[in-house]
Amino acid sequence: MSKVLNLVKRNASNPKLWLLLGLGLTTTVLLLTHTRRTRRTRRLLTSSDKELFGAFIHRFELLPFPAPAAPNQTLRGLTFAVKDIFHVKGTVTGFGNPDWKKTHPEAEITALVVTALLSNGATCLGKTLMDEFSLGISGQNQHYGTPVNPRSPTCIPGGSSSGSAVAVAAGLVDFAIGTDTSGCVRIPAAFCGILGFRPSHGAVTTIGVLPNAQSVDTVGWFARDPSVLSLVGHVLLQLNLVETKRIRQILFADDLFQLSKVPKQKTVSVISKAIKTLTGYPSPRHMNLCEYIASKVPSLKGFCEQLAHQQDGTSILKALTTVMLSIQGYEFKANHEEWVKHAKPRLGCYTSDRVIAVMKTTNDNIKALYRVRTEMRAAFQCLLKDDGILVIPTVADDPLKLSTEKEISSEFHERALALSSIASISGCCQVAVPVGEHNDCCVSVSFISSHGADKFLLDTVFDMYKTLQEQVSVASSPMPPSDTNGNMEIYDLLENV
Repeated sequence: MSKVLNLVKRNASNPKLWLLLGLGLTTTVLLLTHTRRTRRTRRLLTSSDKELFGAFIHRFELLPFPAPAAPNQTLRGLTFAVKDIFHVKGTVTGFGNPDWKKTHPEAEITALVVTALLSNGATCLGKTLMDEFSLGISGQNQHYGTPVNPRSPTCIPGGSSSGSAVAVAAGLVDFAIGTDTSGCVRIPAAFCGILGFRPSHGAVTTIGVLPNAQSVDTVGWFARDPSVLSLVGHVLLQLNLVETKRIRQILFADDLFQLSKVPKQKTVSVISKAIKTLTGYPSPRHMNLCEYIASKVPSLKGFCEQLAHQQDGTSILKALTTVMLSIQGYEFKANHEEWVKHAKPRLGCYTSDRVIAVMKTTNDNIKALYRVRTEMRAAFQCLLKDDGILVIPTVADDPLKLSTEKEISSEFHERALALSSIASISGCCQVAVPVGEHNDCCVSVSFISSHGADKFLLDTVFDMYKTLQEQVSVASSPMPPSDTNGNMEIYDLLENV
């Protein structure tokens, strides 16, 4: 009890302490628990950055809520980390920029998604690094450094939820939370070789999350295991455990796989072979997605006319990227222009260029931008209905070698955003799935389902994952297996090429 008295003496002028003491014996226990947590936090901070892969910007421990208050704790025993864009009461949300952190007070609330995870038995181990203001996709931060990609240490980890992806890929936590506006979960998941889920727009609450652009912002998550990905999804999406089993119609966007530098035998063929061994999966269909979008989204035509000189079939995707970035810029400006003008923050190279461009954004064509978004939502609901799963490459290129942000904001940047813009504008749910390696870099494909079909998509990944990885192992074998007569079996490597 003397420890409590000493604590009272040291904090006698703190009104919060007297309020807590008024709650009685329970509060005394809470005070001691908080003291133990603080000591634990200090010990965690002494761990070497090398061991932590530079993923964390602030380490602490938030224990799960007591079991009596939440008897069905589906995440009990699991650990997680959160991107430094989520409020945690008593800490300053950094938003990837030191001047933002200096000019904002400690959060008075904890983001609802963090509370939901704690109430379901998970333990939070800290906040992770991110690109400044969630405006980049490289994972590099000029102020705080770059988290180390555990799968490709000489390459960028991808962003903006870079630290969250690295923490999962390095095995530091079981899962991690990020945000995805223009690919900020999907891209780092692809580069770090893990699962990354972007839910349907609006499906997960963003209360307690700093806004980037509300029309395209989502709360996403990373995991190494599909069962963990699904468990987190059931908590955050508040899903029922039971759902009527549905047939899954796989649809390959052939024109988008032509953009990828990974051979089709490591993507399309692997998925096709996995489907053949699974029940409830009809033969896959193939389509030209850009042609479909052009026919179903007439409002995009005006944006395409600016790219009419391009004959490579990518003008649709580039126009869609323009719409996505324009909406993001317009809404980011509305959210943060006043602070940027007042604080005059120090910015990294790419962020500086992006913020300057954003501040020049006007609302001259804002109605046309939102019309494209509405038409894209309708077009994909029609395409995918309640059983369709569109398969596309998650990214078009391997992750670049570590370099400056200036060098990253070129063709690589445009090609990555072109693929991410599809789900961002349509509002569909998308999951990035690792499928082995190519040229010593991780390969990732994405499954996209219609808006609201999040459980269907999570269940599909869980259902397919083991078989898919088995086919990845077969495709990665140096030599085709022999048949029963000792002859080499001819591999169907040219299928769908």
